[in-house]
Amino acid sequence: MRVLGVDPGLTRCGVGVVEGVAGRPLTMIGVGVVRTPADAELGQRLVAIEAGIEEWLDAHRPEFVAVERVFSQHNVRTVMGTAQASAVAMLCAARRGIPVALHTPSEVKAAVTGSGRADKAQVGAMVTRLLRLAEPPKPADAADALALAICHIWRAPAQNRLQQAVAAQQASASASASALKGRTR
Repeated sequence: MRVLGVDPGLTRCGVGVVEGVAGRPLTMIGVGVVRTPADAELGQRLVAIEAGIEEWLDAHRPEFVAVERVFSQHNVRTVMGTAQASAVAMLCAARRGIPVALHTPSEVKAAVTGSGRADKAQVGAMVTRLLRLAEPPKPADAADALALAICHIWRAPAQNRLQQAVAAQQASASASASALKGRTR
């Protein structure tokens, strides 16, 4: 499974591609940051983020895109910028028919470090260890993007089984309702 992780942000949007399957050693395919100037107009910044993500999608052909779920912070302006960058990443993936998964920061931290309250240094250290890198990816946005991809690879099999079980249950309930409706006519 090849996953593009996206740590959304207007100034620095972390991107990282990881390949592998749960239970086996993972491989980093690429890592970087899509940057935009803080003084540029918002629309131009979003276009630059789109162009950067499109380049990563073209170059690495991921099967999935994992994006950090935007969570409420005290700074509404920061949340809005993060949400806008997140939407661009989801749009780029959806346009290509690539499934998108959203993961919360605490979910990613728990998956990678074992603690949902881990700090950036702990996440960077575990990403370095898990991917057998010589040093932590810099800046932290890049390490966070890799952590998102790792989290998705590890959690996707369980999430897929859960989604399949829910779909089967819904189909069974629908079939039962149709059969019952047919008998009452």
